[in-house]
Amino acid sequence: MENVVVLIVGAGPVGLATEACLSQFSIPYVIVERESCSASLWRNRAYDRLKLHLAKEFCELPHMSYPLDAPTYIPKTLFVKYLDDYVERFNIQPKYLTSVESSTFDNEEKCWSIVAHDLAKSTIVRFTAKFLVVASGENSAENIPMIPGLQSFPGDVIHCSSYKSGKSYYGMNVLVVGSGNSGMEIAYDLAAHGANTSIIIRSPIHVMTKELIRLGMTLARRLPLNLVDNLLVMAANLIFGDLY
Repeated sequence: MENVVVLIVGAGPVGLATEACLSQFSIPYVIVERESCSASLWRNRAYDRLKLHLAKEFCELPHMSYPLDAPTYIPKTLFVKYLDDYVERFNIQPKYLTSVESSTFDNEEKCWSIVAHDLAKSTIVRFTAKFLVVASGENSAENIPMIPGLQSFPGDVIHCSSYKSGKSYYGMNVLVVGSGNSGMEIAYDLAAHGANTSIIIRSPIHVMTKELIRLGMTLARRLPLNLVDNLLVMAANLIFGDLY
């Protein structure tokens, strides 16, 4: 049993940032990560052309800025390098290959009891912690809906986390389901590589450029959010017109 003040679950950007903030106040912590590296989603499950969709001034981790010559929209490789430098600067030492299996809060002792699996040693590890920070990521699990007929579809069906590049889809008919950041950018990447690309969207959306979003986030520092939203919608309508 290991007793800690703070247990952080996940060594992605949020987990690393939490550690850096705790270290500024000399608060003891342990950070566990089920993969063999930090920021595994960025390293292993992100497509090649991925860039941060927000401007760099809104995407810095606490206590460390990007290099002065960094581009406005940080590409995946540079972001991973930034995270590696962050780990080194704050001497972050996650317990890799440690997967949390359960956590319970003891109301009498006012602490968390956490059970984890050491995947390297195939052993059970137990922690008690006053505070538990879950930083495992909202996009860590794939979700492919069970659509009728999908199992008999003769083509490939993949989740966006398995997509790398449109190079291998040249000349093919490809349907992208969903218009989030990943869906829109993957559809663009496919089309740029010569795929016959279609995209389906469940609900009406507002199409925004990265530059409009940057403008909106800058304005939101001084203006009410509802006013900023209305201004961006007006700007998008002027740029793109009625898309329906």
